[in-house]
Amino acid sequence: MTVEFNEIAEVLKRILLQYGFNDDKASTVADLFARASLDGVNSHGINRFPFFLKTIDRGWVKVDAEPVKVGSLGAIEQWDGQLGPGNLNALFCMERTISLARIHGIGCVALRNTNHWIRAGSYGLQAVDQGMVGICFTNTKPNMVVWGGAEARTGNNPLVIAIPNKKEPLLLDMSVSLYSYGKMWEYANRGEELPFEGGLDENGDITRDPLKIIQSELSLPAGFWKGSGLSIMLDLLVSLLANGQTSSELEKDEYGNCQVFISVDLNRLVPPRDQASIIERVIKYIKDGKLMSGQKEVRYPGERTLATRKKQLKDGVEVDAKIWNQILGKVNH
Repeated sequence: MTVEFNEIAEVLKRILLQYGFNDDKASTVADLFARASLDGVNSHGINRFPFFLKTIDRGWVKVDAEPVKVGSLGAIEQWDGQLGPGNLNALFCMERTISLARIHGIGCVALRNTNHWIRAGSYGLQAVDQGMVGICFTNTKPNMVVWGGAEARTGNNPLVIAIPNKKEPLLLDMSVSLYSYGKMWEYANRGEELPFEGGLDENGDITRDPLKIIQSELSLPAGFWKGSGLSIMLDLLVSLLANGQTSSELEKDEYGNCQVFISVDLNRLVPPRDQASIIERVIKYIKDGKLMSGQKEVRYPGERTLATRKKQLKDGVEVDAKIWNQILGKVNH
């Protein structure tokens, strides 16, 4: 089914007001969720909204909390999120990096004691919208096997890299696991298997069944040993820079995690014309190559984001009817 973007944002805002958010915060959080779905990322848009409400009910998210600055060194700052809403904390911290980058050319904010930031790509696009390169990454609870092991001993620690581009921003928004848990829920809700083996079941057998992986929390790292190594190093970077909790300390419940946000004022280093030329050369090179059997094209990261956004603004946002009705049931009429 399809629902108009403005209706999604309005419904989510009404529910957030019921949960104690003030008007400004409710509008911002609702917009972040709605825009994720508008861009075709339902797994971290409205599909994630019911879980977000559960984290408030469980006391993991403090609706009124505000981040507090706890340290700084030149273009680097440390902040404590005070267990506030993860997406608001992330939005604030990326904005701080942009301000720092306008002064120093680069800005870095390390955040501890925060929560799930929902759609990671939102903060990369936030930097891009102000002409900056945006980079951010986070740790999670252990929900992915370390290569060679059969237990969840590291997180699927997402990574974002966003680069401004005149036609369309380039946006890499990836978990270090082959499939994010949000994406696996999408397949499970449709009753579909994963296209590739994505994790282990409770018996340690490799499987394409998303529900079995969700239940076992034994996702496989993308690139196998390489993804495993990347996950470990991202966990160390965020916890060291923020002086906060590692994935190992988030084992029972995922809250109080750490994140890092970076902005680079590329225009102060490279003339815009040169930037455009470099990007154009790379895109042309990858698209001019031979195609794998059965494939019609190759795409660069984020290539279809704007097209999806425009289409869904016009035709309505594709949503899961069951989840949308669940959300509507939260509204006090």
